[in-house]
Amino acid sequence: MKALFSLSYLRIFMSAVLATVFLLLAGCSGQEKDPVLKVGVMAGPEADLMQVAIKQLKKNTGIKAKLVEFSDYVAPNMALTDGSIDVNAFQHRPYLDSMIKERGLKLAVVGNTFLYPIGAYSKKIKNIAELKHGAIIAIPNDPSNEGRTLMLLDHEGLITLKDSHDLEATPADIIKNPKDLHFKELDAAQLPRSLDDVDLAFINSTYAVPAGLLPSRDALLLEGSKSAYVNLIVSREDNKTDPRIIALVHAYHSEAVKKKAEELFHGSAIPGWQG
Repeated sequence: MKALFSLSYLRIFMSAVLATVFLLLAGCSGQEKDPVLKVGVMAGPEADLMQVAIKQLKKNTGIKAKLVEFSDYVAPNMALTDGSIDVNAFQHRPYLDSMIKERGLKLAVVGNTFLYPIGAYSKKIKNIAELKHGAIIAIPNDPSNEGRTLMLLDHEGLITLKDSHDLEATPADIIKNPKDLHFKELDAAQLPRSLDDVDLAFINSTYAVPAGLLPSRDALLLEGSKSAYVNLIVSREDNKTDPRIIALVHAYHSEAVKKKAEELFHGSAIPGWQG
């Protein structure tokens, strides 16, 4: 009788142990890394390029990834930091450095994408020499692209900055303004729509091309190919060695992505991983 009782008790005990183990395993599996790599991009042609890279990634390695699109420059880094996405591709080094400095983000560069030159466009003049005294100039309002624009104006002799190499220059840093130019600071996505209201607008190629502006044809001023503003693929410090992210970088640096960039930007997107 005691033997039967002991056997029954043992069966009940082992059943309870197994149930606990299954519950623990279920809990652990819920904490595992999402097998689908989430990639943050800006909505528009950059998203189209990354979509090609994602297809190459799956074709070459079987790794699945999906796009998460954003419409402003702050959200992709915050989403990367909080784990909503695994990697992003939308920003250049000066902007990344400013975000890291201001917000204490733990982010790492894992690869380059393209240089998208910033250029000056106008519906009112055909040549930069026609720019009138008191002209209104629309410029990006994010710190790095604003400085990038003012450095280009300084280089062309239209203004003089305190420091012509200051990546974070603002209109307050202008010490000479012989044409008394007036600056209108706008969100980068709004700049193409400002052309009817200003004399000149500085627009990044990623927004110029979708608006029907071809940098090599329409820009009155255009950033050179030696610019330091090549765009980056960025991860968190804690996942920069994730094999999926490394494979994504290789997929992005493919002939298929370069071909799509030529189709979208007509020579106005310069591969940042060559030379």
